[in-house]
Amino acid sequence: MTIPDLHFKDVTLLVTHYNRSRSLERLLDAFRAQGITFGDIVVSDDGSRPEHLEKLVAMQPDYNYRLVTAPKNRGLGNNINKGQDAVQTPYTLYVQEDFEPKEIFATHFKDALHFFETDAELDIARFYAYFKYPYTKAYNKGFSEMKFSASPLKNNHLKFYVYSDHPHLRRSSFLQKFGRYPEGIKGDLTEYRMALSFIQHKGKGIFFDRFTDLFYQKNSSDEPSTMGRASWRESKNSLALAARAVYLQFKLLKWTYDVLFKKL
Repeated sequence: MTIPDLHFKDVTLLVTHYNRSRSLERLLDAFRAQGITFGDIVVSDDGSRPEHLEKLVAMQPDYNYRLVTAPKNRGLGNNINKGQDAVQTPYTLYVQEDFEPKEIFATHFKDALHFFETDAELDIARFYAYFKYPYTKAYNKGFSEMKFSASPLKNNHLKFYVYSDHPHLRRSSFLQKFGRYPEGIKGDLTEYRMALSFIQHKGKGIFFDRFTDLFYQKNSSDEPSTMGRASWRESKNSLALAARAVYLQFKLLKWTYDVLFKKL
């Protein structure tokens, strides 16, 4: 049964998927259990193995989503691009398949959608992160506006993560303003390049202050994350920590140069 104030007719749920059909099913089940429905659901698959693709096709009538497929794996950028191309509503809720909404999500999602309807400059509302965005200004109802500055006095490298592939709401015209996701490169570089474009095109974004309260990220043992990081970046060894400190300062300088001078 659809609860009227939890049906978001102007929003498409866009889910990118790759070889984690059980995770996708858990995500869709979580929205269903909370009575949250959307004007449309698009699942964009990135050339999953046959057993997962068969599961996606079998699930389709039950969850009533449109499935966009690829003949082979073409990476994160292509998967988001073709999924976004299929969206027909004014707004897109983008979620990767290994997330699940928590019980309080709908309340704050309604707030974010209202902000989009009343603030024509708003481009993105972020609902999840691994860390707090470092430079913010209070916005409304538990959200803060992210404020990027290229100034060397703002020397926290996390300031470049204005855009993130973690769950967020955006206008479906996002690609027209910020360009299409670069294809044929690694996922973390795809995310960085979109963040760079977001900054250069003066995007406006808000960030939910309690950034772990709205979604779970679940990587089960049978369907682990497909993204990996270099071990030295995760190590607590003193040499690794020193190397990471130098690396982060280099990254800060390089990314500042990219923002100011690199044309995408």
